[in-house]
Amino acid sequence: MSWILLSILSAFFLGIYDLTKKHALKDNAVLPVLFFGIVASALVWLALLAAGPWLPSTEGWDRFQVDSIPLKSHGMLLGKAALVGSSWIFGYFGLKHLPVSIAGPIRATSPFWTILLAVGLMGERLSPQQWIGISIILIAFYVFSLVGKLEGIRFHRDKWVGCIIAATLLGAVSAVYDKFLLQSAALSPATVQAWFSIYLVPVILPFYLMWLLRLWPRGAFTWRWSIPMIGICLLIADFLYFTAIAQEDALISVISPIRRAAVIVSFLGGIYLHKESNFRPKAICIAVLLVGIWCLY
Repeated sequence: MSWILLSILSAFFLGIYDLTKKHALKDNAVLPVLFFGIVASALVWLALLAAGPWLPSTEGWDRFQVDSIPLKSHGMLLGKAALVGSSWIFGYFGLKHLPVSIAGPIRATSPFWTILLAVGLMGERLSPQQWIGISIILIAFYVFSLVGKLEGIRFHRDKWVGCIIAATLLGAVSAVYDKFLLQSAALSPATVQAWFSIYLVPVILPFYLMWLLRLWPRGAFTWRWSIPMIGICLLIADFLYFTAIAQEDALISVISPIRRAAVIVSFLGGIYLHKESNFRPKAICIAVLLVGIWCLY
């Protein structure tokens, strides 16, 4: 399957992931939702690791084989887990307090930051059309800030918007690091996802324990079916994404914008499932944003 089609499929499941997060976080404590979602992902890979010797070696199943890697590679994947864990903590708190139809499009600006990093750190070069796309994305982001004011959200003052922006920037760094792990370091998609999913548990565990110990004012936690689904949807989205990046001709500056098309799923879900307001001006912003993303191809 081509890396572009894999990226499109990843975007679809990423949108479902955003909607399940919003459902799980509504009137719920952030850290236990995040922690148990991560545990669900880790348990899937631990089961696959345990079953590894008995998995069929036929084409298809071999994609789930986790390679034996040196300690240095484990250190790199632990770093990946720390990077993603930081992004998720910011992202979950921001999403809990913002409409998904606002938070989703802010996250959709991630390609802009990813492209800047890819150009600056990895030597990728952009065409004039892609630079036009970046400009359009920035304009759409500014217009979203104006729409946010209709819901009492001041982008330059709201700390939850700041959390989403921090999560977006860390996510962009993570995307560039993914290319390094899967192309330069030549780690397989299954190996990256398995160990990164497992290492996320000890990265997030201290924050969950601090929540249990009530080291700060905390909200109540309610178990919901959507909590393990967060981990499952992300597993599918990330596996498709890692498989796409691992292909030799794949470009992170193209994959990242495609993945951000997940905003279409989260936007429609926010309107129809969560009954979020001001959908018409947001729809216009979405259209402008997608034009900018299309220009990045």
